[in-house]
Amino acid sequence: MVEYSNKKRSSLLHRLGLLTASGIILILGLSEDSRITLDTPLKITEPVTISLRKGEGLSVLAEQLKQQKLLVEPFWFRVLVLRSGSLQRLKFGVYRVMPGTTQRGLLDLLLKGRTVETPIMIAEGRRFEDLIQILKDQESLRHDLKDQGPIEIMRVLGEPDVYPEGLFYPDTYYASESTTDLDILKKAHKKMNAVLQEEWQERAPDLPLASPYEALILASIVEKETGHSEERAEIAGVFIRRLLQGMRLQTDPTVIYGMGESYHGNIRKEDLRRDTPYNTYTRNGLPPTPIALPGRDAIHAALHPAAGSSLYFVASGGGRHRFSSTLEEHERAVDQFQRHPKTP
Repeated sequence: MVEYSNKKRSSLLHRLGLLTASGIILILGLSEDSRITLDTPLKITEPVTISLRKGEGLSVLAEQLKQQKLLVEPFWFRVLVLRSGSLQRLKFGVYRVMPGTTQRGLLDLLLKGRTVETPIMIAEGRRFEDLIQILKDQESLRHDLKDQGPIEIMRVLGEPDVYPEGLFYPDTYYASESTTDLDILKKAHKKMNAVLQEEWQERAPDLPLASPYEALILASIVEKETGHSEERAEIAGVFIRRLLQGMRLQTDPTVIYGMGESYHGNIRKEDLRRDTPYNTYTRNGLPPTPIALPGRDAIHAALHPAAGSSLYFVASGGGRHRFSSTLEEHERAVDQFQRHPKTP
């Protein structure tokens, strides 16, 4: 390997200033100084806990290592990660770094996922029953809830007679050896309350929503209608305008929720006509409860609907929708995308 003095390396870096960091790394390789740095134990005398959360990249991790004084200058650690091609293989979680660990050992820890806590992911749009099943399937948790039903679970959480759907925030939670399923539920419930109150305080004016709970109901419908973030506010706008004009929401996800176990993948005309508390084709206004666990984006959209005139939308493929302002436009869109879709 060609050796570079600090002066020569600096000059070369200056001349190659327009190259990417990874390109420079490939040209220079690791110097002998960097090898010593990477193989020298970190300057810690007691265990230090670090975390790598979903959505955080190498820059955030490097800054955390610097802030917690594991590394004075994390440049060579970043080089090590990039040069080894390990960036996409870092595992999220909470880690305990022990005295004597080197930078190479730290990377190995992050790649093997030797976490202090086990991540438990609860996705947006799931139902409460899905959440409970996720917790039951987690071998890392202590299971205190056993076979309690929804009402009993809410009683344990201190909210008897409250329907649990939609009240738990979808996120990634972390469990240690002592964490119980009830602990996760408490965290998710507390976070949902916090997020909902934050968003409610910043809501747009003149919404036909009387309470944060009604906002949560609408957000759950928005969450189920689309997985595309850029559509959420537009879909919320359709529902808000329909509520303001006294039109029924006529949204399939509420019908499906009301069908319960009788839903097997298709909605028939008789299903749309069969009245349930959740059938927004037969009943005015919002359904009585949320129908899923909405994330912050859906809650924000429900409280900040997009302006416009559209009152209808129909699935147009790829999880997206075509929006229409009149029934005539909507019928043409339904013909195009549903009744007579073009074959590829």
